[in-house]
Amino acid sequence: MPLFASLYKQVITWSKHQHAPKYLATVSFVESFAFPIPVAVMLLPMSFAQPKKAWALATLTLVFSVLGGMIGYALGLWAYELVEPIVTSHQSAFDKAKSWFTEYGVWVVIVAGFSPIPYKIFTITSGLLQMAFLPFVIASIIGRASQFYLIAFLVATFGEKIEPKIHQYIEWLGWFVVLLVGLIIAWLSLR
Repeated sequence: MPLFASLYKQVITWSKHQHAPKYLATVSFVESFAFPIPVAVMLLPMSFAQPKKAWALATLTLVFSVLGGMIGYALGLWAYELVEPIVTSHQSAFDKAKSWFTEYGVWVVIVAGFSPIPYKIFTITSGLLQMAFLPFVIASIIGRASQFYLIAFLVATFGEKIEPKIHQYIEWLGWFVVLLVGLIIAWLSLR
């Protein structure tokens, strides 16, 4: 049974719903501090469903993702006991994130915002380590904008050409992303 093809079709269907932007905003917000699935999984098919709105959808995703990142920061700073289950379930990743903050500072947030590494780990860790708030927000904007606007650019520029290919290879792409995220988490755990 094709898992990612059916999810892709479902997201395309949701994308045409009148409340689709609200769903995208909600997922973008929650993903930044709690939700385990990257928001790009929703943004990409929604952009394909409405290519003329790709840039607006990317902006909506950016705004709510950064706002959610601020919540993650606040949770790490003031309410560690609420996020402790997330931290302990990804303890090695959080330990690695701490060492990266020590070594690379604000650049870690930029990379986390763009990469498939779970962004929530870095929003919460930023608060736990009491990173300066304004640099955190600026780094979040840069990192998240890089990812979301890249998606909007690709859809706006090549959407009609690449959408059939994505649809054709969605299973391979989906499992590749799962494998990539798994390898990154495993690598973080082992280091």
